Amino acid sequence: MTTRYLSPRPSSLDRDSFVAHYGDIYEHSPWVAELAWERGLGPGQDSPAGLVELMSGILEGAPAERQLAVIRAHPDLAGKAAKSGELTTDSTREQAGAGLDQCTEEEYERFHRYNEAYKARFGFPFVMAVKGSDRHRILEAFETRLDHAPDEERRTAIEQINRIALFRLEDRVSR
Repeated sequence: MTTRYLSPRPSSLDRDSFVAHYGDIYEHSPWVAELAWERGLGPGQDSPAGLVELMSGILEGAPAERQLAVIRAHPDLAGKAAKSGELTTDSTREQAGAGLDQCTEEEYERFHRYNEAYKARFGFPFVMAVKGSDRHRILEAFETRLDHAPDEERRTAIEQINRIALFRLEDRVSR
């Protein structure tokens, strides 16, 4: 298997250029990229897997409040921001890829109810790496995850955010 590299290669960039190219990998949270650059980038971080390993470690090691801020930066799935076109380019592409832009009115209503119940229970939006999924599996995941304990769900959300980051980086290689 051939290693695929990001372009531009992270290890070749100064701080500002690195943050400009990779600061949006974590939704509205460029501080993850800033800390990644400060920790040092080498050839091992020039691939999607290598860079996400470093960046995910930063997020996982962050204090709970900082993690919660990253989780809260994510939009509701099939929510008002999606319907009104207010999502980031990455989020728009990801949600459309899972068919969330093709929901029936009944499905939009279910997403709305689940989004509201989830936020009421956990204090942050439901986050799921939706690439390769569809709206039916996402709704099933909502039902399952609403039963999680709060700490378990925060960990699950962080895991999902790190999967999203990997998908976004892999997508940048294939463009």
